[in-house]
Amino acid sequence: MGLSYVGIRVTDVDRSLRFYAEGLGLVERQRGTMSHGGQWVGLRDPRTGVELELNFYPPGSRFDTPYSPGEGLDHLGFDVDDARATVERLCALGGRVAVAPWLEEARYWIGFVEDPDGLWVEVQSPAAAEASGPSAPS
Repeated sequence: MGLSYVGIRVTDVDRSLRFYAEGLGLVERQRGTMSHGGQWVGLRDPRTGVELELNFYPPGSRFDTPYSPGEGLDHLGFDVDDARATVERLCALGGRVAVAPWLEEARYWIGFVEDPDGLWVEVQSPAAAEASGPSAPS
């Protein structure tokens, strides 16, 4: 028994696919249509094998409830090579800085970006992998 994937609700499949594929390097594995007309896209992280499923529920679907970012999910976490560069890349792909990257315990850079639907995405990288910068969030 084990966790096989995490599914998140999105409001635009193509926009979210671009954000997670181009911004974080996830690779599309498969996609499909649900019996009620919804769409899903399965992505895989090539480094870890962990999968993320993007789910879209169209108007009129029994699953189409008012969208609230996160709906109980706090955030998704990603290890990256350069947290600050990744935050910039994600923002260029429609994300917004939720918490600017800062140096945590002199060990790693950490930052949070809202994806196009407002879900928080954490990115972190080893401090040694990046040049020095701000040491704490304001």
